[in-house]
Amino acid sequence: MSLLVVGLSHRSAPVSVLERASLSVDAQLKLVQDTVAAEPAAAAAVLATCNRIELYADVDKFHAGVAELSTLLAQHSGVGLEELTPHLYVHYEDRAVHHLFSVACGLDSMVVGEGQILGQIKDSLARAQELHTAGRLLNDLFQQALRVGKRAHHETGIDRAGQSLVTFGLEQLSAGADVQQWARGKKALVIGAGSMSSLAAATLARAGVTEIVVANRTFERAERLAQILSEGDDTDVLARAVPMDSVPGELTRADVAVSCTGATGLVLTADAVAATVEARTGEPAAGVAGGPADEAGATGVRDGRPSAETPLPGAGTAADENCPLDLSSVSSVPSGFSVMGDAAVAGLDAATLEQHGAWAAGGTAVERTREPGRPGPEADAELITALAATATRSGRIPERRRPEPVAEVPRPQPVLFLLDLAMPRDVDAAVHRLAGVRLVDIESLADASADAPMAADVDMVRRIVADEVAAFGAAQRAAHITPTVVALRSMAAEVVAGEIARLEGRLPGLDDKHRAEITQTVKRVVDKLLHAPTVRVKQLAAEPGGAGYADALRTLFDLDQETVASVSRAGNSTEKNRGPA
Repeated sequence: MSLLVVGLSHRSAPVSVLERASLSVDAQLKLVQDTVAAEPAAAAAVLATCNRIELYADVDKFHAGVAELSTLLAQHSGVGLEELTPHLYVHYEDRAVHHLFSVACGLDSMVVGEGQILGQIKDSLARAQELHTAGRLLNDLFQQALRVGKRAHHETGIDRAGQSLVTFGLEQLSAGADVQQWARGKKALVIGAGSMSSLAAATLARAGVTEIVVANRTFERAERLAQILSEGDDTDVLARAVPMDSVPGELTRADVAVSCTGATGLVLTADAVAATVEARTGEPAAGVAGGPADEAGATGVRDGRPSAETPLPGAGTAADENCPLDLSSVSSVPSGFSVMGDAAVAGLDAATLEQHGAWAAGGTAVERTREPGRPGPEADAELITALAATATRSGRIPERRRPEPVAEVPRPQPVLFLLDLAMPRDVDAAVHRLAGVRLVDIESLADASADAPMAADVDMVRRIVADEVAAFGAAQRAAHITPTVVALRSMAAEVVAGEIARLEGRLPGLDDKHRAEITQTVKRVVDKLLHAPTVRVKQLAAEPGGAGYADALRTLFDLDQETVASVSRAGNSTEKNRGPA
């Protein structure tokens, strides 16, 4: 069997795809069960966080395993396989081990060095163990990953290379200001009571907020988190719990809100946030352009281009009056485009083109008089004919008019700060465009973290990962030969038992004392003969390329292949059915 991982993360896929592909806990459990039920996989585990979804499996066929795992990810995430495939990555054998160890150390996190991933790996392993789908390989892998992650944080300064996603998000909310100074005196609303929300609440409490309100779908969990915050020795924050339906009212009192729930829909819509801002300021929360989530339909621009639904300057206004064109007969003019634009004159004949040019220049086709000294239509006939030919050939006439400058609207100081750590998102992305609100979500965190500096300790962690990958590989290769060694010793024990029985038949008067002494002597002789070769073969098998030593041992001692396989199955069955660590 061989280790295979197929997944996608913030490094391989845009946040919009990650958001759609996110899996609930129930969906994760079903994915693991379906993976083990598939033919190529004997064991499976899912690692799902806010910025990654990875499926680990112990497979016997590489290509069939990749195809099956990719298909299962697409089916359970609801994202089509054709759309998902370009964003998937595949790691196999040692590369898969290296990947998980790097993830455990925080090297692959959105914020390098963050330690929350260790808890998520532990949860992933626990779920696989509860379902009895981990098997020996994944048990060993995930347990070792946890040890490697702890070692990296203990032996290096990787913690200085980055912070938790919560801390990083609060730094983005404060726009570079000291978080404690920014948070001091503020009132906070925390939506959700899971691990991320609890971390956010504790971080806000230590930062100096005066009040924290916890809202959660299960009120008892919100109460428990509020009690823990109130009884904390290192803070004096006032904390209380409220049901989820109290969120709109509490939002009007809060200065900062953090949301991280498992909801599949939006928790805070743009209308709800706009109403909150209006209640606080007494003025409507007008939309402003230039936010991270500007989209067509809100500002009329997508990727810097006008949307098809957005009229260009002059469209449908008095500026189009007196145009010499019969608009009903110009089929090339798209709905909503001004007759001043290029598309309006595509394919016109020379005479009509001259009329349109005169009108567009500022006069009318009928009333405009030619300036003194300007060449007449006869002199321009060649140029007009060439322009008409260009329009017929390319469908457009090049224009030299400069676009009118767009005045930038200054963004007012925010009165409400929102941190959305959920995937899929809890807060409507349209909130980015509301005046008086600063929203930081997973997408904006990904953009900000791309430029975050990495500490020198990262190199030390990478060396630790490389050493641990080599050690894990050696241990797995050594374990691979263990069933053969066990089978060899079992065969030797059977030979000893047979010879002792034969001896008893030839010497029926042998007393118990002498029989025991003879039996022990024969066993010692066999053990001494087998000790050196079995120890040496384990050492050789642990080295790269040592897999063939197991075959050599079976051949030299004529071991039954089925006996070796049965020993291996017995070991895997024991490990597979082991409960959570």
